[in-house]
Amino acid sequence: MNARYVVTGTDTGIGKTIFSAALAVTLDAFYWKPVQSGLDDETDSEAVLRLGGFARERILPEAYRLTTPASPHLSARLDGVAIDPVRLAPPERDAPLIIEGAGGLLVPLTEDLLYADLFARWQIPTILCARTSLGTINHTLLSVEAMNNRNIPLFGIAFIGEENRETQRVIARISGARMLGRLPWMTQMNCEALRRTFAENFDLATFVGAAR
Repeated sequence: MNARYVVTGTDTGIGKTIFSAALAVTLDAFYWKPVQSGLDDETDSEAVLRLGGFARERILPEAYRLTTPASPHLSARLDGVAIDPVRLAPPERDAPLIIEGAGGLLVPLTEDLLYADLFARWQIPTILCARTSLGTINHTLLSVEAMNNRNIPLFGIAFIGEENRETQRVIARISGARMLGRLPWMTQMNCEALRRTFAENFDLATFVGAAR
């Protein structure tokens, strides 16, 4: 089967959309954002389309497009929308698929459903993106603990930002998780730059060989 990955993060605004775009470019994958909250600025799907230079059909439509940039449960309420978990089943494609969550693992989709609950239901290998700056040790270890408690298959941790060897070392030691690599901040972001930077900082065979 083709590789499928969920990309989540320890927090919002850490660069997981850029990582998702780089991984999608590398694997020539489809990309899907289940729920988009906030439509005034560039959406994550639009950003991946632009960064990766994809054909538009490679960016699958969101199940829900919500107006307010807030937690999906609140954004849906303000829009008068009820999020139906049945509509959040991963689409089937005869190609690799990258699914990007929103914010962190415990972001609520509804009053009774967290993203982590959805990931546990899917049982798709999940990549945890973590920044390298101050505070990431606590956020990352809490996220790993939440994943372990829900039996979410943690594929590995991808760091984003400037190198911080001690932070990366202690997270690896305490969490016991696989360290996939580190995506540095990039001054130029386009398809070729993403592909080159990803290849320089990650072992491609790790991702290509993990089909599900």
